Amino acid sequence: MSRKDEPHDKHNVVAVIFFILGMGTLLPWNFFITAIPYFQYRLTAEEPAVDTSDYGNGTSANRTHSHGDPFNFNNWLTLLAQLPLLLCTLLNSFLYQCIPERVRIVGSMVFILFLFIITAALVKIEMSAQSFFDITMSTVWFINAFCAILQGSLFGLLALFPQKFSSMLLSGQGMAGMFAAIAMLLSMSSGADHRTTALGYFITPCIGTFISITCYLLLYRLDFAKYYLSKTNTQTAKNYEVETNAELLNKEVNGETGGEKKAVLLLKDAEASVVTEEKQKVSICAVLKKIWIMALTLVIGFTVTLSVFPAITANVKSNSENESWQKFFNPVCCFLLFNIMDWVGRSITSYTLWNILPVVLWNIQPGPDCKYLPLLACCRIIFIPLFMLCNIPNHNYLTVVFANDAWFIIFMIVFSMSSGYCISLPMCLAPKKVLPHEGEVTGAIMTFFLALGLSLGAGLSFVLKALL
Repeated sequence: MSRKDEPHDKHNVVAVIFFILGMGTLLPWNFFITAIPYFQYRLTAEEPAVDTSDYGNGTSANRTHSHGDPFNFNNWLTLLAQLPLLLCTLLNSFLYQCIPERVRIVGSMVFILFLFIITAALVKIEMSAQSFFDITMSTVWFINAFCAILQGSLFGLLALFPQKFSSMLLSGQGMAGMFAAIAMLLSMSSGADHRTTALGYFITPCIGTFISITCYLLLYRLDFAKYYLSKTNTQTAKNYEVETNAELLNKEVNGETGGEKKAVLLLKDAEASVVTEEKQKVSICAVLKKIWIMALTLVIGFTVTLSVFPAITANVKSNSENESWQKFFNPVCCFLLFNIMDWVGRSITSYTLWNILPVVLWNIQPGPDCKYLPLLACCRIIFIPLFMLCNIPNHNYLTVVFANDAWFIIFMIVFSMSSGYCISLPMCLAPKKVLPHEGEVTGAIMTFFLALGLSLGAGLSFVLKALL
């Protein structure tokens, strides 16, 4: 099929589908971390004035009020959400050879939907705090394991499509956090009790995941998508190219004895060179040697971010006496603000790869050959003590230095924007350091280091929490 005959993405339907699929990959993680106040409500003691009738088994009468986090829920949530990503990123490299793409993608989304339904059902089920914690952590583990398989499979699928569709999926991932935060705000604004609010909140990702499944199945019915998804299309194009070359070669040697044989020999040589190119082996060590600076930057960036968000930042309270502001402070200033500014930071790399601060001070451009990127990422470590010195109740070793809400908001804006930029920058620069045939291996290596940074940050959050 010639380029003139290629179908077009009418009304950008395929682009919208990839945007929705991108949201679907990160909805679970964002819906769980944004609902931390609900989980703390279920796991910690409640004041007598706060709807104790919800606990019909009478166990609430034996509880005493506490603002603490006896289960270290924030830390375990972060760790058990990121470890499956690290493990399943490795597992997915073997699964793609054994399990068809459709089975991996649809199967993952179906299991995610099932686990979200369980999470929503738990809202109305009475149980002990320990049992609720165990079931929730198991759900978090398996949901994120399937999300890792889903994300890896979708990125493999995107390799068949033009570059702009990868941008649409990444934009969808960036919007997932804002969507979860807005859903939480709407649920809280309804004026219902904690249980009803949480039920409506967790039904939302169930609907979102169902829409994602429907969109993915619709993808295979669209002419534009079928053109790129069809494996036979590539083979047809190759056959068409071979036949065209044969005709040209026959015309070129027309009138010469054995012209057809020469054409066949020339075609065989061309095919042999193509096979040699396809079978060209890629050394992981050689690729890693080229991109280790980008990989290290990515690890440092995610480690710093996950060490305090949300394990530390979710515990910061407002010092305002306004009860409405106290209620919405955490969802707005921690989660919604982080996701908005993180999305802004990621979007900056779409327009420029210049880092403003280094350019002004040292005239350094963080291009593919820049060796200062890990140092720039390390500068964000300053946010760790800044957040730990914010208004967090019940400090054991530290004291509150930045009690005013404005300090936390300022820190969060700079922290989240720099997080998005420092994470997106190495992902954009790494492919520029390698040869075209090394691109797939580069993507796999960067994905592994991404997961490694997330896991290290989650582990470090336990240490920082103990130092509060």
